[in-house]
Amino acid sequence: MSLAFEELDFRPTPMGVLSLRRRRRPMSDVDVYEIKLGDEFLMSSQYTAAEIELARLGLAALGRADLDVVVGGLGLGYTARAVLENAGVRSLIVVDVLAEVIEWHEQGLLPLGRELTGDPRCRFANGDFFAMSSSAEGFDHRSTGRLFDAVLVDIDHSPRKLLHPRHAALYEPEGMAQLAGHLHPGGVFALWSNDPPDDAFEGVLAGVFAISNTHVVTFDNWRGDHEASNTVYVGVKADRPID
Repeated sequence: MSLAFEELDFRPTPMGVLSLRRRRRPMSDVDVYEIKLGDEFLMSSQYTAAEIELARLGLAALGRADLDVVVGGLGLGYTARAVLENAGVRSLIVVDVLAEVIEWHEQGLLPLGRELTGDPRCRFANGDFFAMSSSAEGFDHRSTGRLFDAVLVDIDHSPRKLLHPRHAALYEPEGMAQLAGHLHPGGVFALWSNDPPDDAFEGVLAGVFAISNTHVVTFDNWRGDHEASNTVYVGVKADRPID
Protein backbone atom coordinates (compact mmCIF):
# COMPACT_ATOMS: atom_id res chain seq x y z
CA MET A 1 0.00 0.00 0.00
CA SER A 2 1.43 3.39 -1.00
CA LEU A 3 1.57 6.48 1.19
CA ALA A 4 -1.09 9.16 0.86
CA PHE A 5 1.64 11.49 -0.43
CA GLU A 6 5.27 10.87 -1.31
CA GLU A 7 7.89 12.98 -3.09
CA LEU A 8 9.84 10.51 -5.23
CA ASP A 9 12.53 12.89 -6.53
CA PHE A 10 13.46 16.55 -6.47
CA ARG A 11 15.94 18.09 -8.93
CA PRO A 12 17.19 21.64 -9.58
CA THR A 13 17.32 22.36 -13.32
CA PRO A 14 18.13 25.45 -15.44
CA MET A 15 14.36 25.84 -15.94
CA GLY A 16 13.59 25.66 -12.20
CA VAL A 17 13.05 23.01 -9.53
CA LEU A 18 11.61 19.81 -10.99
CA SER A 19 9.79 17.42 -8.68
CA LEU A 20 8.13 14.02 -9.05
CA ARG A 21 5.50 13.05 -6.54
CA ARG A 22 2.95 10.31 -5.99
CA ARG A 23 -0.28 10.71 -4.06
CA ARG A 24 -3.29 8.55 -3.37
CA ARG A 25 -6.52 9.78 -4.94
CA PRO A 26 -9.03 10.42 -2.10
CA MET A 27 -11.37 7.52 -1.33
CA SER A 28 -9.75 5.21 -3.88
CA ASP A 29 -6.83 2.83 -4.35
CA VAL A 30 -5.49 4.82 -7.33
CA ASP A 31 -2.03 6.37 -7.22
CA VAL A 32 -1.64 9.66 -9.09
CA TYR A 33 1.80 10.64 -10.40
CA GLU A 34 2.55 14.33 -10.90
CA ILE A 35 5.51 16.29 -12.25
CA LYS A 36 5.88 19.93 -11.21
CA LEU A 37 8.25 22.65 -12.36
CA GLY A 38 8.45 25.07 -9.48
CA ASP A 39 4.84 25.68 -8.46
CA GLU A 40 3.47 24.82 -11.91
CA PHE A 41 2.00 21.40 -12.70
CA LEU A 42 3.50 20.05 -15.93
CA MET A 43 1.62 16.77 -16.06
CA SER A 44 -0.55 14.40 -14.05
CA SER A 45 -1.58 10.78 -14.53
CA GLN A 46 -5.04 11.82 -13.35
CA TYR A 47 -5.91 13.10 -16.84
CA THR A 48 -4.44 11.15 -19.75
CA ALA A 49 -7.32 10.73 -22.22
CA ALA A 50 -6.23 13.49 -24.57
CA GLU A 51 -2.55 12.49 -24.43
CA ILE A 52 -3.59 9.01 -25.56
CA GLU A 53 -5.91 10.42 -28.24
CA LEU A 54 -3.04 12.55 -29.54
CA ALA A 55 -1.33 9.33 -30.66
CA ARG A 56 -4.47 7.57 -31.84
CA LEU A 57 -5.86 10.49 -33.84
CA GLY A 58 -2.47 11.31 -35.34
CA LEU A 59 -1.69 7.76 -36.44
CA ALA A 60 -5.26 7.17 -37.65
CA ALA A 61 -4.65 9.84 -40.30
CA LEU A 62 -1.93 7.63 -41.86
CA GLY A 63 -3.02 4.98 -44.30
CA ARG A 64 0.13 2.88 -44.18
CA ALA A 65 2.28 0.65 -41.97
CA ASP A 66 6.00 0.51 -41.08
CA LEU A 67 5.68 3.89 -39.40
CA ASP A 68 8.56 5.92 -38.02
CA VAL A 69 7.27 8.30 -35.36
CA VAL A 70 8.60 11.16 -33.23
CA VAL A 71 6.93 12.21 -29.99
CA GLY A 72 7.90 15.64 -28.67
CA GLY A 73 7.57 15.53 -24.89
CA LEU A 74 8.00 12.32 -22.90
CA GLY A 75 6.12 13.38 -19.78
CA LEU A 76 4.51 10.44 -18.02
CA GLY A 77 4.73 8.37 -21.20
CA TYR A 78 1.05 7.95 -22.12
CA THR A 79 1.38 9.30 -25.67
CA ALA A 80 4.46 7.15 -26.28
CA ARG A 81 2.73 4.02 -25.02
CA ALA A 82 -0.30 4.70 -27.22
CA VAL A 83 2.03 5.00 -30.22
CA LEU A 84 3.63 1.65 -29.41
CA GLU A 85 0.21 0.01 -29.09
CA ASN A 86 -0.18 0.59 -32.83
CA ALA A 87 1.14 -2.55 -34.54
CA GLY A 88 2.05 -0.53 -37.64
CA VAL A 89 4.74 1.44 -35.78
CA ARG A 90 8.28 0.41 -36.70
CA SER A 91 10.25 2.93 -34.64
CA LEU A 92 9.66 5.68 -32.08
CA ILE A 93 11.95 8.48 -30.94
CA VAL A 94 10.73 10.37 -27.86
CA VAL A 95 12.39 13.77 -27.44
CA ASP A 96 12.50 15.53 -24.08
CA VAL A 97 14.62 18.47 -22.96
CA LEU A 98 14.57 17.29 -19.33
CA ALA A 99 17.12 14.54 -18.77
CA GLU A 100 15.61 14.04 -15.32
CA VAL A 101 12.27 12.92 -16.78
CA ILE A 102 14.05 10.42 -19.03
CA GLU A 103 15.99 9.12 -16.02
CA TRP A 104 12.79 8.65 -14.01
CA HIS A 105 11.46 6.38 -16.75
CA GLU A 106 14.74 4.50 -17.08
CA GLN A 107 14.91 4.00 -13.31
CA GLY A 108 11.33 2.69 -13.14
CA LEU A 109 10.12 5.52 -10.90
CA LEU A 110 7.21 6.10 -13.28
CA PRO A 111 4.61 3.38 -13.95
CA LEU A 112 5.19 3.22 -17.73
CA GLY A 113 8.96 3.47 -17.59
CA ARG A 114 9.82 -0.22 -17.81
CA GLU A 115 7.23 -0.80 -20.53
CA LEU A 116 8.69 1.97 -22.70
CA THR A 117 12.34 1.16 -22.10
CA GLY A 118 11.64 -2.55 -22.67
CA ASP A 119 10.20 -2.01 -26.17
CA PRO A 120 13.01 -2.27 -28.76
CA ARG A 121 11.16 0.10 -31.08
CA CYS A 122 11.38 2.95 -28.57
CA ARG A 123 14.35 5.26 -28.01
CA PHE A 124 14.59 8.33 -25.75
CA ALA A 125 16.48 11.41 -26.95
CA ASN A 126 17.49 14.16 -24.54
CA GLY A 127 17.30 17.38 -26.54
CA ASP A 128 15.43 20.53 -27.45
CA PHE A 129 12.52 19.52 -29.66
CA PHE A 130 12.01 23.09 -30.90
CA ALA A 131 15.65 23.49 -31.96
CA MET A 132 15.52 20.10 -33.70
CA SER A 133 12.32 21.03 -35.52
CA SER A 134 13.85 24.18 -36.98
CA SER A 135 17.16 22.56 -37.97
CA ALA A 136 18.15 20.68 -41.11
CA GLU A 137 19.56 17.86 -38.96
CA GLY A 138 16.15 17.01 -37.55
CA PHE A 139 15.16 14.65 -34.76
CA ASP A 140 17.62 11.77 -35.15
CA HIS A 141 21.27 12.52 -34.45
CA ARG A 142 22.17 9.10 -35.88
CA SER A 143 20.70 9.95 -39.29
CA THR A 144 20.85 13.61 -40.31
CA GLY A 145 17.82 14.78 -42.23
CA ARG A 146 15.83 11.62 -41.61
CA LEU A 147 12.14 11.88 -42.47
CA PHE A 148 9.27 10.54 -40.36
CA ASP A 149 5.69 9.46 -40.89
CA ALA A 150 4.33 11.31 -37.85
CA VAL A 151 5.46 13.96 -35.37
CA LEU A 152 3.23 14.18 -32.29
CA VAL A 153 3.78 17.02 -29.81
CA ASP A 154 2.73 17.51 -26.18
CA ILE A 155 5.03 20.08 -24.58
CA ASP A 156 3.45 23.51 -24.17
CA HIS A 157 0.06 24.03 -22.52
CA SER A 158 -1.24 25.38 -25.83
CA PRO A 159 0.01 27.33 -28.88
CA ARG A 160 -0.48 30.50 -26.82
CA LYS A 161 0.46 29.34 -23.31
CA LEU A 162 4.10 28.40 -23.63
CA LEU A 163 6.63 26.95 -21.23
CA HIS A 164 9.25 29.25 -22.78
CA PRO A 165 8.87 32.27 -25.11
CA ARG A 166 11.28 30.81 -27.68
CA HIS A 167 8.77 28.03 -28.35
CA ALA A 168 6.44 30.54 -30.04
CA ALA A 169 8.18 30.27 -33.43
CA LEU A 170 6.98 26.67 -33.89
CA TYR A 171 3.34 27.74 -34.00
CA GLU A 172 3.84 30.33 -36.74
CA PRO A 173 3.69 29.50 -40.48
CA GLU A 174 7.47 29.31 -40.90
CA GLY A 175 7.87 27.08 -37.86
CA MET A 176 5.11 24.73 -39.02
CA ALA A 177 6.64 24.62 -42.49
CA GLN A 178 10.03 23.72 -41.02
CA LEU A 179 8.47 20.92 -39.00
CA ALA A 180 6.58 19.65 -42.05
CA GLY A 181 9.93 19.41 -43.80
CA HIS A 182 10.81 16.53 -41.47
CA LEU A 183 7.77 14.52 -42.63
CA HIS A 184 7.45 12.13 -45.53
CA PRO A 185 4.85 13.09 -48.14
CA GLY A 186 1.48 12.24 -46.63
CA GLY A 187 2.99 12.45 -43.13
CA VAL A 188 1.15 13.74 -40.08
CA PHE A 189 1.72 16.42 -37.47
CA ALA A 190 -0.48 16.36 -34.36
CA LEU A 191 -0.51 18.64 -31.32
CA TRP A 192 -2.07 18.42 -27.86
CA SER A 193 -3.47 21.60 -26.29
CA ASN A 194 -5.06 22.26 -22.92
CA ASP A 195 -7.10 25.13 -24.38
CA PRO A 196 -10.22 25.21 -26.58
CA PRO A 197 -9.65 25.33 -30.36
CA ASP A 198 -7.64 28.36 -31.46
CA ASP A 199 -8.84 29.96 -34.71
CA ALA A 200 -5.49 31.58 -35.46
CA PHE A 201 -3.55 28.35 -35.07
CA GLU A 202 -6.12 26.45 -37.13
CA GLY A 203 -5.41 28.99 -39.88
CA VAL A 204 -1.68 28.33 -39.63
CA LEU A 205 -2.26 24.58 -39.94
CA ALA A 206 -4.55 25.01 -42.93
CA GLY A 207 -1.93 27.14 -44.65
CA VAL A 208 0.86 24.59 -44.25
CA PHE A 209 -0.85 21.19 -44.48
CA ALA A 210 -3.01 19.76 -47.26
CA ILE A 211 -5.59 18.56 -44.71
CA SER A 212 -6.12 19.87 -41.19
CA ASN A 213 -8.60 18.92 -38.50
CA THR A 214 -9.31 19.92 -34.92
CA HIS A 215 -10.65 17.41 -32.38
CA VAL A 216 -12.08 18.26 -28.96
CA VAL A 217 -11.44 15.38 -26.55
CA THR A 218 -13.78 15.29 -23.55
CA PHE A 219 -13.36 13.35 -20.32
CA ASP A 220 -14.72 13.32 -16.77
CA ASN A 221 -12.90 15.24 -14.12
CA TRP A 222 -11.70 13.08 -11.24
CA ARG A 223 -14.73 13.92 -9.09
CA GLY A 224 -17.07 12.83 -11.89
CA ASP A 225 -19.23 15.96 -11.53
CA HIS A 226 -18.50 17.60 -14.89
CA GLU A 227 -16.73 17.11 -18.22
CA ALA A 228 -13.37 18.62 -19.05
CA SER A 229 -11.82 18.88 -22.49
CA ASN A 230 -8.54 19.24 -24.35
CA THR A 231 -7.85 19.85 -28.03
CA VAL A 232 -5.90 17.76 -30.55
CA TYR A 233 -4.88 19.39 -33.84
CA VAL A 234 -3.97 17.17 -36.80
CA GLY A 235 -2.31 18.25 -40.05
CA VAL A 236 -1.61 15.94 -42.99
CA LYS A 237 1.14 16.84 -45.43
CA ALA A 238 0.41 16.66 -49.14
CA ASP A 239 1.28 13.25 -50.60
CA ARG A 240 3.28 14.91 -53.37
CA PRO A 241 5.24 18.19 -53.60
CA ILE A 242 3.06 21.25 -54.09
CA ASP A 243 4.18 23.49 -57.00
